Amino acid sequence: MITIHPARTAGYCAGVARAVNAVRGEMGKYPMATYGPLIHNKTVTDELAANGVRIMDDLDDWRGETVVIRSHGISPSREAEMKRRGIPYIDCTCPDVKKIHRIAQSLPEGHVLIVLGEASHPEVTAYLSEGAVVAPGLEELLAKLKPERQYSLVAQTTFERGKFEKIASRLSEIRPDITVHDTICDATGKRQAEAEELARRMDVMLVLGDRNSSNTRKLFEICAKHCERTYLLASVHEFRLQFLKADDKIGITAGASTPPAITKEAIQFMNDIANTELQTAAAAAEEMQAAPAPEIKPAPAAESFEDMLNESLVSLHTGDIVKATVISVTSSEVTVDLGYKSDGLITKAEMTEDPNAEITQLVKPGDTFDVQVLRVNDSDGNVLVSKKRLDNQVHFKVIEQAFTDKTPLPGKVTEVVKGGLIALIENCRVFVPSSQISNRFVEDLSVFKGREFNFNILEFDRSKRRIVAGRKELAAIEHQQRRDELFGSLEAGQRLEGVVSRIVEFGAFIDLGGVDGLVHISELSWKRVRKVTDVLQAGDKVTVTVIEVNPEKNKISLSLKDNESNPWNNVAEKYPVGSIVEGKVVRMTTFGAFVTLEDGVDGLVHISQIANRHIAKPEEELSVGQIIQVKVTDINEESHKISLSKREADFGGDAEEDEAVDSGEELVEEDAVEEDAVEEESVVEEVAETADEEVSADDGTEE
Repeated sequence: MITIHPARTAGYCAGVARAVNAVRGEMGKYPMATYGPLIHNKTVTDELAANGVRIMDDLDDWRGETVVIRSHGISPSREAEMKRRGIPYIDCTCPDVKKIHRIAQSLPEGHVLIVLGEASHPEVTAYLSEGAVVAPGLEELLAKLKPERQYSLVAQTTFERGKFEKIASRLSEIRPDITVHDTICDATGKRQAEAEELARRMDVMLVLGDRNSSNTRKLFEICAKHCERTYLLASVHEFRLQFLKADDKIGITAGASTPPAITKEAIQFMNDIANTELQTAAAAAEEMQAAPAPEIKPAPAAESFEDMLNESLVSLHTGDIVKATVISVTSSEVTVDLGYKSDGLITKAEMTEDPNAEITQLVKPGDTFDVQVLRVNDSDGNVLVSKKRLDNQVHFKVIEQAFTDKTPLPGKVTEVVKGGLIALIENCRVFVPSSQISNRFVEDLSVFKGREFNFNILEFDRSKRRIVAGRKELAAIEHQQRRDELFGSLEAGQRLEGVVSRIVEFGAFIDLGGVDGLVHISELSWKRVRKVTDVLQAGDKVTVTVIEVNPEKNKISLSLKDNESNPWNNVAEKYPVGSIVEGKVVRMTTFGAFVTLEDGVDGLVHISQIANRHIAKPEEELSVGQIIQVKVTDINEESHKISLSKREADFGGDAEEDEAVDSGEELVEEDAVEEDAVEEESVVEEVAETADEEVSADDGTEE
C-alpha cells in the first residue's frame, strides 16, 4: 500500500515568507516593483505580475514605484544610490543575509572575505567586497588562497550544512589563521537534515520547487544521494504516475521558495492516489504481467496504471485554459463553474486592471468566457483562475500593432504616481511620464485623474511588460485645432466664460477652452488694483469681455470690466459741474492730489486748487486718507476725467482775486500737468503692450 510522508519543515523559510507577505500586504495600495524576482518561483512571480507588481532589473528601469528589496538583499552601494535618487523602498532582506553584510563590512584590517557558494547567486553578489574569494568547494577554494593573506570564511545561507562543516574543519587544519563564521540559515540546515533523514527511509522522494532556486537544487542533491527515485518537480502534476509501485513509501519536501499551497496540493494529490482503488488495479496489473501467458488467443491489452488513473480522476493543471460560467458575483470576486469538482474563483485583480472598476457591473451570473488556471487548489479548496491574463494577450496585440503603426489609442487615467500617471489602455496598465501628458507644464497631475484621452504608444516591450504612452504631440495638435476654431469665432465685445489658469504680475491668463487670453491688471476692475491676487486666484471661474483678437500675434486681450457696472455711467448727473461733493485723498503727485468720489471714479485736485495760498507741494495741506470737500469744476466723460477744486469748495468767490495773481504760474503748471499725464498714459500703454506681446509669444507652449 502506498504511504505518504511529508517533511515537517518544508516550504517557505521565514525570510521568504516575510518578503512575500510584505508585498501581498501592500499590493494594490500603490505601484510596486521588486528588484529582481522576489523569489525563485514562477507561480508566485506570475501572481504578483498579474497584480501589477513588476520585476525591475536595473535602477534605470525605475518608473516611480515603491521598490521591494527581496530577501537576497542588494549591495550597500546600490542601496545608497537608491537613497540618492529618492527611490522609496521596502527592505525585505533576510536577517541571516544582513548578518553576512555586517561581517563583510567589518572585516579585521587586512582580512579578505571567503564565500562558500555560487558566485553568480544574487545573495552572494550583494555582499561581495573587492578582492573577495568565492568557490563552491574546498579544492577550488584552496587554489585561490594566497599564503601571505588573512581570510574570514562565510557561507551562502543556503549552503549544505554538512558540506560546510567538513570544509571549515579541513580549512582550519590547513590554515589555522582563518576566521570561520557559521552563516548558514538555521531553517535551511533543519530542512536539509530532515530531508536527508527522510530520503534514507523512502522509496520515492518528491522535491517541490523552482529549478532556478539554489536551495531547492541543493535539497534535491541531498535527497538523491540516499533515494534513487528522487524527482525535482515545480508542481506535483509533473510527476509521471507510472513510476509508482503499489507499496511505495513516498516522501515529500519543498525548497524555501516553494509556496505552501504547492506543497499542500502535492500532499493532498498523493493522498488521493493512496486512497483510491487504483492501487488494487495496479497490483493486479503487476500480477498479470508476472504470470505466464495463457495458451489461448491473446486478449486485448490491459490498461496501464496511468491510463486507469487518468480515466478515474478529472484534474486541472496550472496554465490550462478552460470555459467558465459565472455562478455569483460580489464586489471583490467572481465564482465560476469550470466543470471541475471545485468551483473557480476570480479575484477583482484577476478580472480587470482597473482598480476603480466595479466587477458587479462587468459580469453577471450566466455569463461564459475563457479563463486561465493559476492554482488548482487554494487554502479553501477553490481553483484560482484569471480572465484578465487571457484578455491581456489580446490587448497586448492591439497595443503592439498601434506602436508599430504609430496610431493613437483611447485610454483613461486611473492613478497619479511619482514621475507621472498610470492609464488604462486596452485594459492594460500603461505608464505616462509627466512630461508626456500635455504640451505645456502641469504642476498638479491629479487634474487628469479619471479623464479619458487619446495616447500614442511610445515604448513597447512585451517580455518586460513595459508600455510607455504619451499625448504631448496629440495635445499640441488638439491645442492648435482649438486655437484655430476659437480665433475664427472671436470678435471684440463678445462675452465668454473662462477659468483663471495662471497669475502673473501684470495680469491673469484665462483659459477659454484650451487657449489662453490675457486680462491686463488695468482691466481687472473699474477701481484701481495694486495686486492681481486682490481680485483673482488661479482656478476662479470668470466671465470676460473680448477687447482685441490678434491671430498673427497669437494674442487675445480680455477685460473683467462690464458696462453695466461702469461707475462712469451717468457720472455727469451724479456729480454735476458746480456741485460740492465729498471725497477721499488716495494719491499725491507733484502737480496735485487724486481724490476718490466712489469706487472707480477719481478726480484730480490741481495743486493750484488745493489752498487759498501758494503751496510748493500738496502734502503741505493734504494727507492720504483724508476726507475733504471739493467742488466739481469740469467733467470729461469720454476720457474719464474730473477736475476738482478744494479751494473753491472752501472759499467760494474769495478765490478769484488770488486766481488773477497766480494765473501766469498756473498756466505753466497746467501745461506741465498735461504733459505729465500724457507721458504717464503712454508709458502705461507701452508696458501693457510689451507684456501682452511677451505673453502671446509664450502662450500655448510648455513653460
